Amino acid sequence: MRYEKGHKESTRQQITEVAAKQFRDQGVSAVGLAAIMADAGLTNGAFYTHFSSKNDLVRECVEQTLDAQLQAISQNVSQHGLEAVLRQYLSPNHRDDRGHGCPSAALLPEISRQSPEIRHAYTTRFNAVIEVIAQQLPGREPEDAHQTARAMFALVVGSLQLARAVDDPALSDDILEGAIAAVLHLASPRPKA
Repeated sequence: MRYEKGHKESTRQQITEVAAKQFRDQGVSAVGLAAIMADAGLTNGAFYTHFSSKNDLVRECVEQTLDAQLQAISQNVSQHGLEAVLRQYLSPNHRDDRGHGCPSAALLPEISRQSPEIRHAYTTRFNAVIEVIAQQLPGREPEDAHQTARAMFALVVGSLQLARAVDDPALSDDILEGAIAAVLHLASPRPKA
């Protein structure tokens, strides 16, 4: 049976999208290839037509989700400003939608245990996000802006993870609000010496 032109690329993208959602929702280790392929509406055997291994799929998911996140952050920061992006990131909606949310908040502990290729893909994209954030911190030396951007990133990602982990809804909301205040404080202009 012959498929239309672009069918293979479309199927590969479908697998990647399903896997990325499952990885963020359940974790890389908890998701098997059979579940991914079933949710994609494909047979297990079709997997190896598109990917050489689960590691290959994880790397592609990390690359695609982080590339999409970088593009969204860049666009939203330029249109709405850093504070609006921060408030969206640390919102109850983002907290409650892990499967479509930030890959860093969902996967960092697992990424640290993945192959060098996956960790390199993550590092490259992490540095690109830091550059976007650092550019929103005018009036600082480049190293100070990058250091502050890394601290802001760590604070928002860690706070989102904590807000998801606690079982008290009010505490979870307080964690998000406290993180917004702390990050805005970090982003505020430094007094002249």
